[in-house]
Amino acid sequence: MKNLLRSDRPFRLNGRLWVETDEDRFMGIGRLELLLQIQEQGSISKAAQHMGMSYKRAWDLVSSLNAQSAQPVVITQAGGKRGGGAEVSAEGQQLIEEFRALQERFQEFMRVEAVRLL
Repeated sequence: MKNLLRSDRPFRLNGRLWVETDEDRFMGIGRLELLLQIQEQGSISKAAQHMGMSYKRAWDLVSSLNAQSAQPVVITQAGGKRGGGAEVSAEGQQLIEEFRALQERFQEFMRVEAVRLL
């Protein structure tokens, strides 16, 4: 491919990684960030606000993640006197770790291919 590209333009290889079914996306960089923010903020609402996302969108993403997982990845607590909240479950933490590792391998693949192709 190197000889097919104009030499006066800087090219780079780019790509994104996600895990999906035919019906829905399961995990990607945005959902990873949402899980990390829920872990940090202790709340879906606060996580959404921090990301500039609507609460409904965040709730839909959490609902989708939980529905597609064997075990819930986010556990919610209804509001009340002590207020509500959310936490990433042990399964959710495992998902974060596994997706981060997958992302690292993907980025290494992209680096190797960039050297080869560009």
